[in-house]
Amino acid sequence: KKIEYYTENLTNLENMFPSLGGATIPTPNTAGAPPESAPAEDGTKLVDLSDKLDKTQCYCRNENAAYPWGNLFIGDSRLSLQSDADEQLILHLTFQEFVKVKSIKFTEFNRGANPDMNPVKVHIHVNRNNLGFEDIEDVDPAQTITLTASDLQETSDPIELYYVKFQRVKSLTFYIEDNAGGDVTALGGLRIMGRTVATTNMNDFKKQG
Repeated sequence: KKIEYYTENLTNLENMFPSLGGATIPTPNTAGAPPESAPAEDGTKLVDLSDKLDKTQCYCRNENAAYPWGNLFIGDSRLSLQSDADEQLILHLTFQEFVKVKSIKFTEFNRGANPDMNPVKVHIHVNRNNLGFEDIEDVDPAQTITLTASDLQETSDPIELYYVKFQRVKSLTFYIEDNAGGDVTALGGLRIMGRTVATTNMNDFKKQG
């Protein structure tokens, strides 16, 4: 009976003085607070990474000045990249940011009009700068590809890479060691497919500080 008495009196007091009821947790006023930065995420879909190239840091050794490396990304295989003194080429491509590279599509020169100029053995190096003909054969590549005439057709599928070795790429160096028998090598196009890599924006830390 005592419990019922005290309970009844407590209920009456709460009805008379609502502010005596259970404690409430104040809600913080976030109207003027700056929005939190969303965590950086890797790109979710495959894209053509040629848009991410830092062209001021790209170069090609032993290229014919009339057929420079930039022709590879124009979309006309008749223009092409061609070697000069012999069949070998070193093509170095630097990206504006770190990327993940999944596949590579090499396209033949002028729709296969000169098949003996097709590249055959291609070594791909990751994040190696300033490699020259004098030392590139002393460095192990991330992957070596042997191209066939079928691989180079415009309608053929891209060549899948060892994805685990191409997870954080800032530059790619392609060493074309030989071709199908011609005096010089010609390549009609190049597509590099992959994803961008999430990076931390240091400006966010400065704002929070």
